Amino acid sequence: MKALVLTAKDQPLDYKEVETPAHTEGYQIIKLKAAALNHRDVWIMKGLYGGIKYPSILGSDGAGVDADGKAVIICPSLAWGDNPLTQGKSFRILGLPDDGTFAEYIRIESQNVYPKPKHLTFEQAAALPLAGLTAYRALFTRCQIKAGEKVLISGIGGGVALFALQFALAAGCDVWVTSSSDEKINKAIALGAKGGFRYNTEGWAKAATEQTGGFDALIDSAVGAGFADMIKTCKPAARVCFFGGTAGPMTGVSPQLIFYKQLSIFGTTMGSDAEFAKMVKFGVKHKIIPIVDSVFPIEKGNDALRLMDEGKQFGKIVLSIG
Repeated sequence: MKALVLTAKDQPLDYKEVETPAHTEGYQIIKLKAAALNHRDVWIMKGLYGGIKYPSILGSDGAGVDADGKAVIICPSLAWGDNPLTQGKSFRILGLPDDGTFAEYIRIESQNVYPKPKHLTFEQAAALPLAGLTAYRALFTRCQIKAGEKVLISGIGGGVALFALQFALAAGCDVWVTSSSDEKINKAIALGAKGGFRYNTEGWAKAATEQTGGFDALIDSAVGAGFADMIKTCKPAARVCFFGGTAGPMTGVSPQLIFYKQLSIFGTTMGSDAEFAKMVKFGVKHKIIPIVDSVFPIEKGNDALRLMDEGKQFGKIVLSIG
């Protein structure tokens, strides 16, 4: 089979022939039709990730057909464990160290294979797993959002942020977003957001609080120095959840603001098998269609990864396979 293979740090993936995985008990061989990119793939290519090995096939998101010809999607959360509150020591994300979805075929445990939602194309379905699961756990398990609440989502345009927007709207929440781009804010408003704020403008947090009255739940992916401003927009008893730290450590955060407002701050990573099943069911119930920015043939995978690294996309970047 053909696959995109990671062979060295800071080098393009090599699209080449590799051995097709063989069937073993408890596993399925899935013929992939589409795979989606995540920032994780770019960080691994740059060497900014633990446990990197060469060669490896990256890719955490995929959709295809099983041996019986049934359309399926893949849960990329491997060996979560028995504790629903946190992942176990054996937890892994598909695509490192296990070979991932940037290939024509993948061998995956049967428990990680789910029916593809019928209202989605293979490209749309491939966009759902990792980002959808992360957003679902952040919103419903950690922040426990409820209909009528006000939710703020930072960095709109990324996959998780867009799923958080779509899921929160479907749950009956009023949603606002932040971005450094007016274009991305306007696209979010077109999807149903009440409004947005430029986080790179002075005084945005004060303006957001005055316009909205503050937020019941906040979803963030960057943290960094800007996290202190986000906290200022919280209503009393608000919940804050973050799933990344690309902007670095949180600095300048007022502990007085946190304890006096009775705020709850959560971290989250991916989600369990049970949450994945709930996420898929929720998406089917509300006919949620993932936002796909662009689709590349798998042989143009390095072009897709360069686009991901630039960060200009609005939605998921997908590879079409076969």
